[in-house]
Amino acid sequence: MKKTVMIAALLPALAACVDSGANYQPILDGQPTAAFQSDLAACQTLARNQTQFDQERVGATVIGAGAGAILGEADSGDALGGAVAGALAGGVVSSVDVIERRESIVVECLRGRGHRVVG
Repeated sequence: MKKTVMIAALLPALAACVDSGANYQPILDGQPTAAFQSDLAACQTLARNQTQFDQERVGATVIGAGAGAILGEADSGDALGGAVAGALAGGVVSSVDVIERRESIVVECLRGRGHRVVG
């Protein structure tokens, strides 16, 4: 029961971290133009609205839980413990990927709008 509570407590934290990629504040080469803030907001919204990333993250978490349950049962007879570990591992790895992809969307969107973004 404690393990289920732990998963339930950690999943919202993972979701909050993933959104941080859409809130990325890029580094500019030079001074921002007058349109920068509105373009940044639009690009961040574009990154945030890529819901397929959230679906991929849930899929990775579920696959991690399944693999962890199988390995946990085979190794120590603790399928639930393995599922918890697998879900966390799959969720964390996928969340890092989603953060990086959303940051990349913000950067490329701003570059496409003519801003000199270096990172």
